[in-house]
Amino acid sequence: MNIPVVTVGQAQEDIVGGLERLHGPVTVVRRCSELTELLAACQSGLARAAVVADGCEGLTASLVDRLGAVGVAIIALTDNPDEASRLRGIGVSSALSGVESAALAARISEAVGQLVGAGRDNPAAGLADPSAALRPVPAVPEDVPAASGNGSIIAVWGPAGSPGRTFVAANMAGELAAEGKSVLLVDADSYGASVAAVLGLLDESAGLAQACRLADQGLLDTDALLRIAAPVATKLGTFRVLTGITRADRWTELRAAALSLVLERARDIADVVVIDTGFCLEADEELSFDTMAPRRNAATLRSLELADTVYAIGSADPVGVPRLVRGLAELELAVPHATPIVVMNKVRAGAVGRAPERQLRDAWDRYGPVAGINAFLPADAPAADSALLAGSLLLECSPESKLRAAIAHLVCAPVQQNPRSSVFSSTAWRRLKG
Repeated sequence: MNIPVVTVGQAQEDIVGGLERLHGPVTVVRRCSELTELLAACQSGLARAAVVADGCEGLTASLVDRLGAVGVAIIALTDNPDEASRLRGIGVSSALSGVESAALAARISEAVGQLVGAGRDNPAAGLADPSAALRPVPAVPEDVPAASGNGSIIAVWGPAGSPGRTFVAANMAGELAAEGKSVLLVDADSYGASVAAVLGLLDESAGLAQACRLADQGLLDTDALLRIAAPVATKLGTFRVLTGITRADRWTELRAAALSLVLERARDIADVVVIDTGFCLEADEELSFDTMAPRRNAATLRSLELADTVYAIGSADPVGVPRLVRGLAELELAVPHATPIVVMNKVRAGAVGRAPERQLRDAWDRYGPVAGINAFLPADAPAADSALLAGSLLLECSPESKLRAAIAHLVCAPVQQNPRSSVFSSTAWRRLKG
């Protein structure tokens, strides 16, 4: 197999000549002067591999992901072991700058074979964002339990209309921490990040954006992530938080490739990673003439793709239920492998009628998806308002609230719920009161 190769950098003449003299395994089809020119050539389908002979410091996880999506493997030449380690972290094969032509050709063939073998086809990322660098904010969360190193990911999603995603996600994190687990709460909502506000944090640093920036550069390790994630202490336990973007127009900082690396590291520092996602599932790259454009919904879609468990939260009222039904159909199309746990939030007789759980189940059985409702969360406006006003969680402001009991039972229960019983049953209520 003859592999078409493009090269970039000022120190490429000897490399190109050596590869061309091999007459067989690889063919240099274009010599580029900079990475942007190389990217354009690869996007046109001209090459299967790219050799970066100079300027490899410009390679980022987002760029690598985009080139991988069009079937192009990257080999960077560097004599710096630290740079080689960084490149490996973002998926780039490296070689010494004085490598023999035959050895380089073999490395190119190996990299292309690995890319094909992995079946990499991920259009979910774009170019690295050129905005100013973000620095992690030091924090020493001494009271946070140590993680097992193999954490699970919970994504809390729901359709438009404020069904209570953020409130539920934050209280889930608090209840898991109260159970003694190491927990990381991530605000990945690219439209209206609000975890910091719910928890009463004076945040202007956008912790998730900081982590994504470092991950994009291949510089995010567990120590850096621990420094960025802010500790939140409650009377029953402490968890960490990666706060969301402070303005909606900063959504370009949440690239899919970088977020994947962040969540991979997050599994190492937390037993459970709880992600508050956005509502929109639209594959918006299809709406752009520029195929390199970043995706507004990439953070939500990638979070759902990587989640081990997805909670679909809907508001239990005549407007919220149809929205959830339509949203679940969109979720099935966007993330086919997801099997969401359907949760009705804000359940109250005033919006549904007498025996609201039964009414909702009957309506769902007639008009809803095949998957049934898994759980109900009762409306408790006084408790929720008290928690929001104090910038705290239910377990602190209203520890005896039935809403608190329902959320705790939903996320901490060791066994599956009886599908015909309420999650805020007397058993859960007695367990929390006791």
